[in-house]
Amino acid sequence: MANSTALLTDHYELTMLQAALRSGTADRRSVFELFPRRLPEGRRYGVVAGVGRALDAIERFVFDDEVLAALDGVVDRATLDRLAAYRFQGDVWGYAEGEAYFPHSPVLVVESTFAEAVLLETVLLSVYNHDSAIASAASRMTLAAGDRPCIEMGSRRTHEEAAVAAARAAYVAGFAASSNLAARHRYGVPTTGTSAHSFTLLHDTEDDAFRAQVGSLGAGTTLLVDTYDIEAAVERAVAIAGPELGAVRIDSGDLGLLAHRVRAQLDGLGATSTRIIVTSDLDEHAIAALAASPVDGYGVGTELVTGSGHPTCGFVYKLVARESASGDLVSVAKRSVDKESVGGRKYAVRRRSASGVAEAELIGVGHPPRDDGDDRELLVPLVRAGEIVGRESLDAARERHLASRAELPDEIRQMSRGEAVIPTVGV
Repeated sequence: MANSTALLTDHYELTMLQAALRSGTADRRSVFELFPRRLPEGRRYGVVAGVGRALDAIERFVFDDEVLAALDGVVDRATLDRLAAYRFQGDVWGYAEGEAYFPHSPVLVVESTFAEAVLLETVLLSVYNHDSAIASAASRMTLAAGDRPCIEMGSRRTHEEAAVAAARAAYVAGFAASSNLAARHRYGVPTTGTSAHSFTLLHDTEDDAFRAQVGSLGAGTTLLVDTYDIEAAVERAVAIAGPELGAVRIDSGDLGLLAHRVRAQLDGLGATSTRIIVTSDLDEHAIAALAASPVDGYGVGTELVTGSGHPTCGFVYKLVARESASGDLVSVAKRSVDKESVGGRKYAVRRRSASGVAEAELIGVGHPPRDDGDDRELLVPLVRAGEIVGRESLDAARERHLASRAELPDEIRQMSRGEAVIPTVGV
């Protein structure tokens, strides 16, 4: 399989399998859990993203001839023969894409044999840690932006494949569009774009650049007005495109002050419907600071694709239960200092008040927490007996995120550093 994900793993996953095959424990029924011990420092909630990509990765996790050849010398022949027949046949439950999560949330529960489940550790962590970090940052940005749209523009600031995943995750968390065409092709993320300073500099005059862009793309296009002098550029943009000019983009300077000046100038020129789009290293704090400015949309790049200071969620993937010699499922847990895990298969619900506001993340160990009537179950089936059952559209995940975020306490609107907005109870 040309698109096999089986090599997106660590060396020790396969050598552990080899040793488990030799000890006779490889086929013990096992429960692994992917969870965060804590939120990134200062964050009040996190957002689960990458579920659809993870399901694709599980489906494509196969060891074809090319992959097996690459593993020659890594593991012995008996292990290679076992890998050749590998297909994940277990069950997976998880938080649905777009859902909020908190410390110790059992974001993903994988139940299968040790041999099947252990091999998925690295690829699942890779997908969830990256995509959820992007979605968590994106959620704070769209929360700060309110009704004003955010556009993802960070492709040139990260690895080319990470850029595609980032655009997808940002869309789940409320971004309106992306500049990344691969995200459009693979996932249906809406795309948009303006022009670069190089396009203006290519032409003999700024007027020539504006005429070329408007002539090709129409008066509804967005003209970049800060290559030379913003005031002069806005005047010429409206003169060339007319009052129907779609938008102007400002990419430098004091964005709040400039937005006020440009808005007044546009209105004075009769371009009252022309929007103002701002870019330039924006994060959630900068977006919040622009709330009182006449800005109509935000283009966000570097800070988004780097998780706005938190490029990973710190998710871990731990064995929490396994089959005993008697056939029973017994809890197991890591006791390392500062890296303890809680044994046992987990269940999770979001406890809500009578008015629908989230009050706590309730975790049951070995059994579901008792529902007081207002609770919402969080774990949904994603894979059943090896069959993918949890696929859904990005729009469904996007709607879920908005609903999940809306039920959280109002403290999430505070951009200052703080603790998790609701406690985790039961672990």
